[in-house]
Amino acid sequence: MADVLNPSAQVLSAAHDVLLMDLDGVVYIGKNAVPFAAASLRRCETETESKIVYVTNNASRPPGAVVQALSSVGVVAGEDQIVTSAQVAAARLAQDLDQGAPVLVVGGEGLEVALHEVGLVAVRALDDDPVAVVQGFHPDIGWRDLAQAAGALHRGLPWVASNADMTLPTELGIAPGNGALIGALAQAVGRYPVVVGKPYSPALVEAVARTQARSPLVVGDRLDTDIEAAHAAAYPSLLVLTGVTSVPEVCLSSDVHRPDYICRDLRGLLENYVGPTWDGDTAQLAGWELVLGSNEIDIRRRGDDPIDGVRVLAAASWRQRDAGRSLGTPATELAEKLQVQIRGN
Repeated sequence: MADVLNPSAQVLSAAHDVLLMDLDGVVYIGKNAVPFAAASLRRCETETESKIVYVTNNASRPPGAVVQALSSVGVVAGEDQIVTSAQVAAARLAQDLDQGAPVLVVGGEGLEVALHEVGLVAVRALDDDPVAVVQGFHPDIGWRDLAQAAGALHRGLPWVASNADMTLPTELGIAPGNGALIGALAQAVGRYPVVVGKPYSPALVEAVARTQARSPLVVGDRLDTDIEAAHAAAYPSLLVLTGVTSVPEVCLSSDVHRPDYICRDLRGLLENYVGPTWDGDTAQLAGWELVLGSNEIDIRRRGDDPIDGVRVLAAASWRQRDAGRSLGTPATELAEKLQVQIRGN
């Protein structure tokens, strides 16, 4: 991974023939629309003719319900534009199980529909003699659901999970995700499931295959799922700062969690992307100037736009960390300040 954020000679959405778009934290948060998301996506489709496929780790909804959720925040999409982790999990199970095999579901309608579409039968109780367990997030999962799954898993049945996101952005704030529920079950049974959603690549590969894209761009808000999955699939990525990832986390990220582009929100898809330039150990961008030192990053000049500050600070931090040197107090304080400015604008 390069230690500088890539420039783009044209509008980002025009430089890529398909946008592999995450949902939670990017397009909506709970039932609330992310500001500017719907209008930006419309412009991407109409002005740059970009194809958009929504690739979500949330397995609770079938594609039709995802389409309705998108519609409720002003985004028009068809079911063929939706790739869910539930679909990927069901496809994985179908590779190893006979048609009509019963699978114990720990999750919601999204998993049930996905299993039906690949010829498997969704069941909810150990008495239904399941031959495998599939788990995905749903807000109504309770102790009894986990207890049924634990009974099945103690018998040694295969266990596939749609994703392992530890947290989920909601209108109430950051809440436990499927990974937290997996952790509770794993503690009870002493093993861990096969996880198929992001940060693994199958969902992104499926989305590219549907569109026959040659130049995809992964768009997400999470370093440990969206950006890592882009690295796994060898696709470029854009991080938007509308979800769970903070500026300090970006600066401290390791290679597989570093995006190619960083934008405040989806409006960045309609802009020519400008990244920092380097002159020796000095990084510059739009009035910002940072110099790498032996023990810290020196903030020489500060520009006006905080997103430019995030881009140049991230690039400087990555190079500094890769050299085994400390970011220092000025850089860590700047990261916190930029976080407040980004969230406030």
